[in-house]
Amino acid sequence: MFKSKRTKVIIFSIFGLSILLAACSSQPQGTGTFAQVPAGLAYAEGKEIYFTHTEASDPGIAETLTNMMQSPVIYVPSLVDVPESALANVYVFENGVSGKGPLGFQPDVFNNPPGTEGYTPLRQIILTKWTDGVKAVELKSEAEIIQAEKDGKLTTNRTGVVVNMPFIVWDGGKR
Repeated sequence: MFKSKRTKVIIFSIFGLSILLAACSSQPQGTGTFAQVPAGLAYAEGKEIYFTHTEASDPGIAETLTNMMQSPVIYVPSLVDVPESALANVYVFENGVSGKGPLGFQPDVFNNPPGTEGYTPLRQIILTKWTDGVKAVELKSEAEIIQAEKDGKLTTNRTGVVVNMPFIVWDGGKR
């Protein structure tokens, strides 16, 4: 079949090398299916985080978030019945520093990121507004917001709206 010993060695070497390379290929080993979800930039405890919106207790907020992220946010009216003790906070700015927040101002600020006591993806929206005449600055933690409110620089308003906002990337972790 083969004319020379050298041809046999070359063919068997190529065949053996092919099998070895196939066995060592870097094909993914997982069998799961992955989905892409849009992520929003925000802050938690002074650090950048990324999160997504999946459900909201208010139909208008669900529609606004759906349009903003170009991904469906499902209206779930029963979220409004979640006890406040089971919710964390998200501060949404109504004025101040321009940015990529949902109302055109700075990014949202979350408390209780994953790994801290009180973490939950269920967030109550707290509208945050700078007082007239105060020079707004970008705030990156709940502690800064509470201090600015104590100093009379801004006001907060609990809306009663609950949104499921799981973190995707946070300081020290990611999904």
